[in-house]
Amino acid sequence: MKKDIHPKYHQAKVNCACGHTFTVGSTKEKLDIEICSHCHPFYTGGSKLVDTAGRVEKYRQRLAKKKS
Repeated sequence: MKKDIHPKYHQAKVNCACGHTFTVGSTKEKLDIEICSHCHPFYTGGSKLVDTAGRVEKYRQRLAKKKS
């Protein structure tokens, strides 16, 4: 077997956009993420919408046109 072909494994510090921080095992030392289990609507049970490029607003406009 070849020696020294595997990357180093670290206890990475993860920083979420909501401010929550935690550690995981990773080949990177630091991870910056946008959504974690503390702010994701699926895990929190909330109805917070994660809007990407205005898609939610466009949907609501189409829905309002259809109703009127």
